Amino acid sequence: MRNLWRQTRSFPPAARLLMVNQFAINLAFFMLMPYLAAHLSDGLGLAAWAVGLVLGVRNFSQQGMFLIGGTIADRFGYKIPIMAGCLLRTVGFGLLGWVDSLPALIAASAATGFAGALFNPAVRAYLAAESGARRVDAFATFNVYYQAGMLLGPLVGLALLAADFRLVCALAAAIFAGLTLLQWRALPVRRKGASGERESVLAQWRTVVANRPFLLFSAAMIGSYVLTFQVYLALPLAAEDALGSRGTAVTSGLFVVSAAVAVAGQLRLTGWAKGRWRADEALVRGLAAMGVAFLPLALAPRGSSYAVLVGLVLAVVLLAVGSAVVYPFEMDTVVALSGDRLVATHYGLYNTVSGLGITLGNLVTGALWDFARRHDALWLTWAALTLTGLACAASVAALARRGRLAAPVPA
Repeated sequence: MRNLWRQTRSFPPAARLLMVNQFAINLAFFMLMPYLAAHLSDGLGLAAWAVGLVLGVRNFSQQGMFLIGGTIADRFGYKIPIMAGCLLRTVGFGLLGWVDSLPALIAASAATGFAGALFNPAVRAYLAAESGARRVDAFATFNVYYQAGMLLGPLVGLALLAADFRLVCALAAAIFAGLTLLQWRALPVRRKGASGERESVLAQWRTVVANRPFLLFSAAMIGSYVLTFQVYLALPLAAEDALGSRGTAVTSGLFVVSAAVAVAGQLRLTGWAKGRWRADEALVRGLAAMGVAFLPLALAPRGSSYAVLVGLVLAVVLLAVGSAVVYPFEMDTVVALSGDRLVATHYGLYNTVSGLGITLGNLVTGALWDFARRHDALWLTWAALTLTGLACAASVAALARRGRLAAPVPA
């Protein structure tokens, strides 16, 4: 904790504020969202398709609108979309606790999703601009706050649920309202890199889409997001398959372990990797570790609940370690490939590509799981995920060898 405080204080005030903001954003988000489906189905009595629609709208309005959010940030500066996103979350989370009609719930869900699309690219571009040559360290520190919010949010939400779901929504909305006011008062206006204000939106997008090294890197990294998302898909399915009714409790424990590893180890892992590897080497090794994380489950006998439990814990720990190594270098590489121009738009497109990859990857993973379970060959799922991680690592290594991880030279 002392090391985190010392590292945080070494950055400019605006960067420190962005880190604290992200902790509060994730705290508020994760104290509500894990329990929204149960509220919609049990509390409001919505059909399963309606619950899926409300949750799907939130995901689509965020993943599908990242490019819009990044474009706005590059045209108007970073502060405006950060504040607008927090204000929109205030309204959206407030509505989720008090409305019960499907159209109103869809509108509230869409608002919370678009809010994330507004502030996520802007926050990362702002942090990159503020930290300068220390971008890797800044993103590592930022990720500690990010993961800490993910760790504490569900626990706070669970405690508040004992009173009322509306209390959870009210407190989450109040946190975002407080963040809006805090940023209005304390966050400096940041316009570095906002060159998009001098050209049309289509010109901004053409610039980003024409950046071939950036597009290749975005494509190469898709698999890493598919692997990370398995904490929500394949690993809970494995826990339920092997442990039955105890699977839900084990899944909750896996979330805690994943966030705790990142919080406790992020700064040490980043410092260790920086001292030994180049950025591309850190990415390759981190991605390989994320793929290898699924091997213990491939080797675990299906009939042994103990072996599967050990495999699940090892998988989560290795995934968290690999992700912690990858994340700061990944974020730094996006900035480097942008040439420090239209950084937020690059982040927006990068997040959109990743979101589409997660959607397709989940469909494939789910179909493979069903097939493998019918044929008593769950190892196929884990082998495919391992190969995905290794393929990502090989792709990034190939890009580095060909000099494709350097920013394009202006004509």
